[in-house]
Amino acid sequence: MLLVAMSLPQTLDVIRLLRALKYSIAGLRDAARYEVAFRQEVIVVTLLVPIAFVVGDSGLEWALLIGALILVLIVELLNSALETVVDRIGLESNDLSRRAKDLAAAGVLLSLVHAAVVWGLIIFDHMDS
Repeated sequence: MLLVAMSLPQTLDVIRLLRALKYSIAGLRDAARYEVAFRQEVIVVTLLVPIAFVVGDSGLEWALLIGALILVLIVELLNSALETVVDRIGLESNDLSRRAKDLAAAGVLLSLVHAAVVWGLIIFDHMDS
């Protein structure tokens, strides 16, 4: 009896994880369908990931190069989510809505700068040696 009681929460955790995976896949599908910037960044990431294995010399460098690219996609997804929520609230001009969208866009910009810095430093480091 105790064994059955202990496995029930574990079963519920697996179901919860499967639901979360389903929602995450739906989010990626929606981003690919509705967000032009996300599609463009996915294309760039797809092109740069193989190059990361040429540019980097170690697992750490590969992690930094690819991680910087994935960070751009993460921030773009958060930006798109925020823009969707703001648009759901109302499409009329509002200073707080503009500010929220601008702040999220600034996050995307900083993630792009971060990726460029990581890639630039690693490439520069290999040119020096």
